[in-house]
Parts: sequence; C-alpha cells; structure tokens
Amino acid sequence: MKFGILFAGQGAQQAGMGLDFLSDPLFKETIDQASQACGLDLPEIWKNDRGQLDETRYVQPALVAFEYGIWQMLVRDTDLPVCGLAGLSLGEYGALLASGCLTWPAGLALVVDRGEYMQLDSEKTASGMLALTKPDLPGLENFLRAKQAAGQAVYLANYNSPKQVVLAGEKQLLPELGQEIADRKLAKRAIPLDVAGAFHTPLYQAASRKMGQRLKNETFDAGTYPVISNSTCQPFAKEDLAKILEVQLMVPTHFDACVKGLLDLGMTASLEIGPGHALSAFAKQADKNLKTWQVGSLTEYQQFVEEEQNGFTK
Repeated sequence: MKFGILFAGQGAQQAGMGLDFLSDPLFKETIDQASQACGLDLPEIWKNDRGQLDETRYVQPALVAFEYGIWQMLVRDTDLPVCGLAGLSLGEYGALLASGCLTWPAGLALVVDRGEYMQLDSEKTASGMLALTKPDLPGLENFLRAKQAAGQAVYLANYNSPKQVVLAGEKQLLPELGQEIADRKLAKRAIPLDVAGAFHTPLYQAASRKMGQRLKNETFDAGTYPVISNSTCQPFAKEDLAKILEVQLMVPTHFDACVKGLLDLGMTASLEIGPGHALSAFAKQADKNLKTWQVGSLTEYQQFVEEEQNGFTK
C-alpha cells in the first residue's frame, strides 16, 4: 500500500476544528510556534466566536497550521509509505510544508500574506463560485469563452474531479449563468458555494502580483516527497516554486490531474488531512478502487493510527 496525502483547502474549515488536538503536546507546541510566527491566536480563531473563519486573512493561516500540526503527529506516530502529496489551492501550502519545500514556521508567514492579499482583492469586487456536477466540459468551455468575449468576467476556476468543476466570476452574473447552464444541459446541477470570492481567476491578478514580489525574498528546498502542483499538474521543482505559487492565485486548479499524478506515482490509498471528506470523494471518482481515510478530528486520528499499527487489517 502506498499513500497519497491530501491537504484540504479553504472552504473545508469548521468552527472548533483543531481544539480537540490541543491535548497532544507536539500538536500544541506546533500551534504555539505558528501563533507566534503569524501574530495570531490560532486556537481562538478556530473557535470562530467572532466569525474569523469566514475571513480569508484569518482562515488561511488557521487551516494550514491545523493541517501541519496533524502531519507532525503522523510523522511521530506512524511509518506510512508515502508516494506523494497534493493539496487543493491553499492546501498546497500544507503539502509544501509537510514535504519540507517550505520551512516551518517561517513558511506560515507566506500564508498570512497570501491571505491578506486575497482578502483585499475579495473586497474590491463582489464575486463567487458555482459547483457544476457532471459537466459537459467541452460545451461548458465553449459557452464560457463566448461569455468572456462578450465582456463577462466568468471562468472555470477548479477542475476538481471527473464529475465536478467550479465556475467563478462576478457574483451578480452567477444566478443567471447557473440557470442558463442548466437549460442548455451543460451540467446536471449548479450549486452556489459559500466562499469569499472567485479565487483562481483573473479577478485576483493584484494579489498574484503582490505574492510574486513577496516570494522573491524566500528560499525553498527540494523536499522529502513530491508535491503535485494544482497549476502545472507536475511535481513542484525547487527552481520553479516561486513562479508557480505566484500565478496559482489567478489560474485554475486541477485537483483531478493531481490525483492522476499521485496514481502515476503508485498511490493505492489516500489520507485526507483537514476537516471534511471532499478530497477523498474527488480521489475516489478518479479511481474507485482507491482506499481512502480522513483525519479531521482527534477521534479520526486515533482510529487511523490504530489501523496503521494493526497493519490496516481491520
């Protein structure tokens, strides 16, 4: 069995996430380091008493730190045969930290700035996203090209799986677009997503430029495991990391291709780190024989470690 490790992205966050893990000394030490490095009280953000998990500038460091804390525990408690890592959008930073391409906790400062840049762009234009299930991809792409030629800011932002893509653009355009897509039978369903903006589209060009300047000051390492890029669909190379993370903010994610890349590396099982099970579902759509596990709570973590110690025989 070879594992691909999947790191959840923005949108997966849940109020109260991470709080049950604070009883573990290593996890707590990791989060204390993170809070100090980014100047935020991350456990307070996890509680979401003030709605901070709905704000991009707060949720990005909060989610990545949570995932990295779980990874640290896995390294301590298990001996998993890992073939590669991938994350959806923000989750790539969790994967890059876990592999060692970014250093901890300094790498988390990048996430703080990324969240701030994206928050500012989100406040400029009211934008949103629609998940489209069972899409007619060629027809949908032609449809959107015609809309763009007519001056509408609408784009395919996420290629999540063979059965789901995400449309993003100016919020006022989305209800009518969703109805037109349904009428033309270009997708089975159009589902509005509760997100802060149309991430991974040209609406985030300013954030991308700022991130490019910010990344010039960073150094990167080759990493222990290959991390498949959402943008290039290839493993990150040390020399290309800065440029890819810059453009990542305004180009589509291809998580479906990341899963294929992990399968090509020999993945026969996946472990999703973070709240929810969305990435496991996407991975399963790519390979129905894939064995999947998720770790988003301490109970799930303990169950997974027990299974690993028993050789996954249960």
